[in-house]
Amino acid sequence: MRLPAEGDKSVNSPQCCQRKLRTSRDARQQRTWLRRIREVAGWIVPGALLALMPKCPMCLAAYVALCSGLTMSCSSAHTLMRTLTALCIGTLALCVVRCVVNCRQNTQTFNLQPTQTRS
Repeated sequence: MRLPAEGDKSVNSPQCCQRKLRTSRDARQQRTWLRRIREVAGWIVPGALLALMPKCPMCLAAYVALCSGLTMSCSSAHTLMRTLTALCIGTLALCVVRCVVNCRQNTQTFNLQPTQTRS
């Protein structure tokens, strides 16, 4: 076995604290990536559901019957349609509120009050 001469950078064994730092950085990057996906899905899923949901309760009952094999009455389809609409609008409102709060926290406040000068 041949050891490198002093000052040679060919052997660089990371210490255990550097490994932990690297793995925590990778985990943090993955968390932010997953958070971004979740935020985007929070906007897309309710919006797409609102756009694609049928406006007629009987059409909704027919879609439910085709997809799941369960039959629904017109009144239960109407209730389901109104409930899904309320949930989608509530989710989109929550996304808007989160966006506004995050924007307000990230902006800097400036003190525009005149200050007294000492003479």
